[in-house]
Parts: sequence; C-alpha cells; structure tokens
Amino acid sequence: MASIGPFSFPSSGFEAVIFDCDGTLVDSMPAHFEAWCEALALYGAGGVFKEDVFFAMGGRPTLDIVVELNDEYNLRLDPVSVAQAKRECFLKRLHTITLIEEVARFAEGLRGRVPMAIATGGSRHVIEKTLKIVGVSDWFDEVVTADDVSEGKPAPDIFLKAANLLAVDPTKCLALEDAPAGILAAQRAGMQVIAIPCPLVSSGC
Repeated sequence: MASIGPFSFPSSGFEAVIFDCDGTLVDSMPAHFEAWCEALALYGAGGVFKEDVFFAMGGRPTLDIVVELNDEYNLRLDPVSVAQAKRECFLKRLHTITLIEEVARFAEGLRGRVPMAIATGGSRHVIEKTLKIVGVSDWFDEVVTADDVSEGKPAPDIFLKAANLLAVDPTKCLALEDAPAGILAAQRAGMQVIAIPCPLVSSGC
C-alpha cells in the first residue's frame, strides 16, 4: 500500500462518506499519467501534457481533458479515440496500483456502519476493474462514474447523485478528494471535504 504520511480523519459529524477513487483511495495517478503520455504519443501529441497540468486537471472526465488539450495547444485530436487509447494504456498498468493506506483503513473501519460511495471522474469500466484489483469492490454501497452524469467534476453532479443514491442529504456527507476539480465539485454539492495530499509523479512525459 502507498502512504500519504501522518493524516487524521473525523470520527463523527457525518452520515455518509463519499470517496473519489484515483489519487484518493487508490494510488493510481502515476499509472494514469504514464497512460496519458503513451496515448497522446500514439496520436502525435507526445509531451503536450505536462505533469503540473495533469494534476491540476485530475478528476475531470477524459473526454473533457482531450477537448481542453485541443483548445490549449491548437490540436485536432479526436476525443473519443484518444480516450479509448488512454483507457487501454491504463488497463495495461493496473497491476501497478495499490490502495492508499490511510484512506483504505478509514474506509474499512466504516464498513457496515456508515453508507459509503465512490464518486469518480473515471469511466465505469475502468473504475470497476480498479476497485476489483485492489480488493475493495464490496466495500461501497454505490459507485457513480462520469458515465452516470451529464456534467463531470468540477460540477457537483457526481457527488449529488452519490448522496441521492445513498439517501443522505449532501450537507451531511463527508467527501474525500485529492484533485482541485473534485474538491470544488464536492464543495459545490454542499459537502464537508477532506483534501487528500497527492504525491508527485516522478516520470516525465
């Protein structure tokens, strides 16, 4: 398991907990960054997605990121094709991901006591495989992905849908997030938010 160092979580003051997946529950951001680099290189856009930009855009749906890269760098990448390639490149790296120790311990301690959900900007196909490979598929009552809402993070839709499925008022939910877009989305949903520190990726694009 990966570790985020000394970190404490509240023991009360919430009726449900909603977790982001990548970079919050699961240490998968290095694998995602490498997958982006590989996929973009396949389409002649290697090197355009810098590390700091990658982290700043964390939590947003893949299609949205490709659209923004097109706008930023005057590219003509097909969002659907690049998103598909990025997904395949990430799935090849699934074996490298691990749980983030402190967050996983917090979630495991809540099992059976507090309703819990995943609210992620990832696709359902990838997230289900991610949760399965780290052995936590049965920990959560609901999983909401970018496939389930019309507006991804930083819109609050994913968090609001998760709260609705858990039948808990959003203002009584605790959200755990690592990315700026996700933190903003949870705040817009009216939730108490814990920002999970994210280690920097060491590899280059």
